[in-house]
Amino acid sequence: MPRFADNMRKPLLLTAAYLLCWLVVVTECALVRILPPMVYGLILTISFPTGLAWLYWVLRPTRKPTVLVNLVASGLFLLWWTSAVYLLDIFNWGESRGLVARWGTAALFLIGLAWVVWFVERRSEFYQLRRTEQQRWPKALETRSYGGEHSRVWNPLDPSAWYFGNPKNKRLNQSIATLVSYSGSFLMVFLLLTSTRGCQEIYELPSGGGEPKTLALPTKIQKIIRKKYIVNPYSSILFNERKIDDVKLQFNEVTKHEYQLGQGQGAGAGFGGGTPRGKVRFIRLEYVGGDWDQDFGVRGDMEMLFEYGRRTDHKIHDKTESRRIVELGNFPIGKSPPLVYMTGQKNISLSKSEYKILREYLIEKHGMIFCDNGGSRHFHNQFLSIMSHILPDIRPVPVPLDDQIHRVPFIIPFLPYVAPHGGKEALGWYKDGRWICYYHPGDIGDAWAAGHAGVAPEIWEACYQLGTNVIFYAHAEYSRWLDARKKGS
Repeated sequence: MPRFADNMRKPLLLTAAYLLCWLVVVTECALVRILPPMVYGLILTISFPTGLAWLYWVLRPTRKPTVLVNLVASGLFLLWWTSAVYLLDIFNWGESRGLVARWGTAALFLIGLAWVVWFVERRSEFYQLRRTEQQRWPKALETRSYGGEHSRVWNPLDPSAWYFGNPKNKRLNQSIATLVSYSGSFLMVFLLLTSTRGCQEIYELPSGGGEPKTLALPTKIQKIIRKKYIVNPYSSILFNERKIDDVKLQFNEVTKHEYQLGQGQGAGAGFGGGTPRGKVRFIRLEYVGGDWDQDFGVRGDMEMLFEYGRRTDHKIHDKTESRRIVELGNFPIGKSPPLVYMTGQKNISLSKSEYKILREYLIEKHGMIFCDNGGSRHFHNQFLSIMSHILPDIRPVPVPLDDQIHRVPFIIPFLPYVAPHGGKEALGWYKDGRWICYYHPGDIGDAWAAGHAGVAPEIWEACYQLGTNVIFYAHAEYSRWLDARKKGS
């Protein structure tokens, strides 16, 4: 035994050190996520060869307790499942992540139930065996009898507990009570972990500065080939050929202004109210009753976020995100998302608390909703109805094409859409000098996705430009508000 302990000391210490590092990385990934993706990928991927090494050790043809084998296998499942979920999330494989998360949760429930049943059975056998041994002494038997009124058993691990009812059904009732208690506890922990991504989240703008001006049109270069004269080289005519004039470059362009796109004072393109670690993020709202995840992830949102970063030179997050409405309450004032995106084509069902959270987000946290009708007149009516509950004192109005949101950083001469499910005009809710909600009636998200829904290039290009305008508008207004709060304080 001492030799075995010496041989296992080094592997145990290495494994413990790795598990501590793994736990720190997983916690940081769940709460903050500021490390490079390669760091997460490296630490989480190491869990698989490490687990295989322990699995090989525990399954070797040596006499090991069955409990130890099952314990190692259960721990490896939890380690591998958690690592797989976070790896898929980091690399934006949303559908695979959801599938692994759901099936893994079900498997974790069954594994936990098996361990609980094993533990309860072991303790029940222990109490029954002790009771059998005590039957030699009548007084002990009397104090441990099933019907004794003066010595009720309260321990739920003892099948003779008085609240398990009839002695003939005590084991069955104990099993049912164990199943119900475990299921309830598992559900409570699951809801607690899924309802909070940490006690508080923060959203920070990318630092920098600039001016909210219209971007110049791209330079168009037209080559004009000049005529060439053919001259006999043996003639007496002197002809000097100027090769530099063979091709004349004619520039048809709008003069490109030397400025960086942004708001406030700072180095580089960005926002005066930002921080060095801040990034522009694209957060979609989850809601009950419909298809909130239409074109979610790499299909539409990620394309739009990438195009925004390419066109503005602002730092962007490496993936898109989604949050339930209740999770908007996790963001504090001054560190909340300037913009959240919402789409779908079916029902929208919100609770009273969700209405309150959205109103606080728009008014007190200076947020903005960008909603896109994903495919039906019904969704149009649903969204207008919920906005009338969120902002009963504000009526929607058409957003003019000459408004700043349609002119910076790109001039939008017409409202681009895939199909006019809710009309041909963008609607907005205006309060305190800014748009707090922008509603697009024609499935702009479909134009962002791969394939662009088959619309003409000038349409999907205009849809990217409009999306860039709305995202920039929300962040610029938020940065201006942050600057005003700093000056006021």
